Amino acid sequence: MAAENPVESLQEEATCPICMEHFTEPVILECGHNFCRACISQCWEGSDTAASCPLCRETVQQGNLRPNLQLGNMVEIAKWLSLQAAKGAGGDGVCGEHLEALKLFCEEDETPICVVCDRSRAHRAHTVVPIQEAAQEYKERIQAHLKTLREEREKLLGLKATGERNSREYLKQTKTERQKIVSEFQQLRQFLEEQERLLLAQLEKLDEEIVKIQNENVSQLSEQISHLSELISEMEGKCQKPTSEFLQDIRSTLSRCEKGKFQQPEEISPELEERVSGFSQKTIVLLETLGKFKDTLPYALEMKRGGFLGTFREVNVTLDPDTAHPHLVLSEDWKSVTRGDTRQHLPNTPERFDTKPCVLGCEGFTSGRHCWEVEVQGGGGWAVGVARESVRRKGWISCSPEGGIWAVGWLGDQFWALTSPENPLPRRRIPSRIWVCLDCDQGQVIFIDAGDEAPIFTFPPGSIPGGRIRPWLWVWLGSQLRLCP
Repeated sequence: MAAENPVESLQEEATCPICMEHFTEPVILECGHNFCRACISQCWEGSDTAASCPLCRETVQQGNLRPNLQLGNMVEIAKWLSLQAAKGAGGDGVCGEHLEALKLFCEEDETPICVVCDRSRAHRAHTVVPIQEAAQEYKERIQAHLKTLREEREKLLGLKATGERNSREYLKQTKTERQKIVSEFQQLRQFLEEQERLLLAQLEKLDEEIVKIQNENVSQLSEQISHLSELISEMEGKCQKPTSEFLQDIRSTLSRCEKGKFQQPEEISPELEERVSGFSQKTIVLLETLGKFKDTLPYALEMKRGGFLGTFREVNVTLDPDTAHPHLVLSEDWKSVTRGDTRQHLPNTPERFDTKPCVLGCEGFTSGRHCWEVEVQGGGGWAVGVARESVRRKGWISCSPEGGIWAVGWLGDQFWALTSPENPLPRRRIPSRIWVCLDCDQGQVIFIDAGDEAPIFTFPPGSIPGGRIRPWLWVWLGSQLRLCP
């Protein structure tokens, strides 16, 4: 009976009945059935001579296995026809082992397989789905990822565009600032050069007047020296003459000696001396001014352009109630402190100050640059700054660097830097807000008036040794200190 599909019939005839795959080195038995050489050998393993056909059970001799070359050729033709049929059907490829269309997908091995692979031991226990169904599922997952990736790309493109736009704007600003700086310093150079020429011209004029007086004095003195030398020579010769000749015209000789006395030359006038002295004072003031200008210019530029405070990290500081003196009253948020009239009943722990009305901040710093703001209210005494973690809490306390405290404060109607000895500061008013800038890496603390950004006082680099440093406040009656958020 003719098969409906000759190719499928050919594939069946080219399939080994043992391994169910295309024949490999087909051999024919005496009964006429064909098998792969390896398959029949494995099936007869353990038998000495006689064996039976796996299909018809007829007894055959193992040594009578003959290669079936015609069947081998037919197998190759069947493989080629199977490959062409798969390509003609527009399939998703052909199995390299079985030459079958890859119509299935193994999820465990993540690879396309054919129907023969699906029936093999390698994939028998695996989850297998139609290849189109698997492709659709993974396409949907890929599309979801593509949506996210495209959104991320759009964000990055937006950031890139914003960055480029900002860079152009910043470069435009720096160009404008460069022009301003060049112009300002050009004017400054012109002014300084004019002042230099003016001062040097004044000095040149003074030099000429001084040299003129000096030359006149030298000429006068040289003339008098010459006259006196002649008179001395004459008198010495007179003294060598005999007595009778020596006494001749003696009175006239004495008169010439009296008239030949040295006359004091003209001194530099008080007016010229005053001009020279005044010019020296002017030079001192000028050099001091230029020196201060050179020292303060970089700092002033940093302050005005926000570069200085920009290098510090703003921190949110709170007060540590366990360190507060019993007379101090802290707000509920631990941000404000005032001095009460009565002493509170608080446990006298080692951390608490018991003599000075002080309190420490909760935060401590060992490295980096940190800045916080303190608001001052009231006209009583107060001080703000930093202290070592190990600062003395009991008994007498030195509010100075020697005592582990670096601070400034308002005491007795005077602004002070709490150094040793204390240093009065030339401040006309009490600042309402103070920036405390701690640079742990440089070992210094800087105090700045937050109102006009003017420096108040700086403990120079190296003033603060290593170790943990905490904010420190001291409050007297009539004042309130508040840590700004």
